[in-house]
Amino acid sequence: MFSVRVGPERPEGAAARAPVPPLRTPAPPQQHHHHPSPATAASSSGEDAAAKAAATKPMEGYVGFANLPNQIYRKAAKRGFEFTLMVVGESGVGKSTLINSMFKTDLYSEEFPGPTKRIQKTVKVEQSKVVIREEGVHLTLTIVDTPGYGDFINNSECVQPVIDHIDSQFEDYLNAESRVNRRPMPDSRVHACLYFIAPSGHGLKALDIEFMKRLHNKVNIIPLVAKADAFLPTECCAFKKQIMKDIHDNNIKIYQFTDTHDEEDNKLLNKIKERLPLAVIGSNVVVDVGGRRVWGRHYPWGVAEVDNVEHCDFTTLRRMLIRTHMQDLKDVTNNVHYENFRSCKLAALTGNVAENSKRQLTKSPLAQMEEEKKDHKSKMKKMETEMEQVFDMKVKEKKQKLKDSEAELQRRSEQMKRSLESQLRELEERRKQFEEERLAWESQQRELDQQRLDNSKTMEKNKKKGRIF
Repeated sequence: MFSVRVGPERPEGAAARAPVPPLRTPAPPQQHHHHPSPATAASSSGEDAAAKAAATKPMEGYVGFANLPNQIYRKAAKRGFEFTLMVVGESGVGKSTLINSMFKTDLYSEEFPGPTKRIQKTVKVEQSKVVIREEGVHLTLTIVDTPGYGDFINNSECVQPVIDHIDSQFEDYLNAESRVNRRPMPDSRVHACLYFIAPSGHGLKALDIEFMKRLHNKVNIIPLVAKADAFLPTECCAFKKQIMKDIHDNNIKIYQFTDTHDEEDNKLLNKIKERLPLAVIGSNVVVDVGGRRVWGRHYPWGVAEVDNVEHCDFTTLRRMLIRTHMQDLKDVTNNVHYENFRSCKLAALTGNVAENSKRQLTKSPLAQMEEEKKDHKSKMKKMETEMEQVFDMKVKEKKQKLKDSEAELQRRSEQMKRSLESQLRELEERRKQFEEERLAWESQQRELDQQRLDNSKTMEKNKKKGRIF
């Protein structure tokens, strides 16, 4: 974990930042809409009547409990905040670049490089923590990414590691919450999942649909169109409509941005809902556009600006994800997704205990012992069968191994035999050649000896003739 200092971001035209107002109660999550039952309606009407009956007493002076929101704010700011963001998508769609652009810093260190710099043979969920400080408020941000997702020919097992990670974080939080001595525990549950859709222009892929259908009840899914600068404006709008149609046809539940207490934010939110899914561009490069230095990507036909709402929805995403709906994402995670997981876990545990106790109470001890004896015999028989199967399998493997070894030895024997025969033939050829050369040499030597003998006889005759004359 390392710390990064982020400078304050001021809106255009603002000379100085206004003091932080007291905290406001976040809007309740609106993941599941339901109509109140008659009993609930009666209860709420009774509470309204009781509230009207309780008269408001005017205060003659300042007491101080109006400062309670400020106390909560100071305590929360001192303790800090936690947020876990998961990014999922194919390699090369700009996940790391977008995260760095969103928080205006490099969140990937040398010890934890970006996903594109890590070669993965399988999908592996990895996370990195970074502490970001801004005007006295520090946020422990956990980035969870999935290098290797969607990069294989067979992607049938890409989703399961992500599900296992989310469930394991819920399980850890439930175990910590169920302890007798509970301590302040870090919240590592995944609060939001940015799902990057490749800019194919043909709607959702089968893998996209499978992922969102299996995770929409476990995490807040926010679909994003990656690399929006690859489309024309009309193409981008058509692609968005096709994606939303696929989401609706497959009954996929994505995160619904709830209304806030700010009227301006609500007006903007209504316009934003019509632009879902958001199309984004990420960049770590500052380019010069008409004397302005902006974050963007330079192309031969122009510059795609990251912060320009006419080019992409990046500023909209950052505003909703960080400034207006970060706490709502945490609330929905805790009150909806985690509660569903916790209730299923506890229901399974209590259901098993109740079933076992009911079965024990309705049977006599002798019958229960007889049933346990039968179960034990059945288990022993099953184990014996499994052991026999394992033994047979081991014997077959050993026989097959011996056959393979015998075949290998036979092959090597044949190979050595052929090699020896080849060497023997070569030796015979060389021996025959040597014999021929020896005979030729002996014949040549005999001829030379005969010539020397003839020469010596001739010389003797010549000497005798010389003495006569």
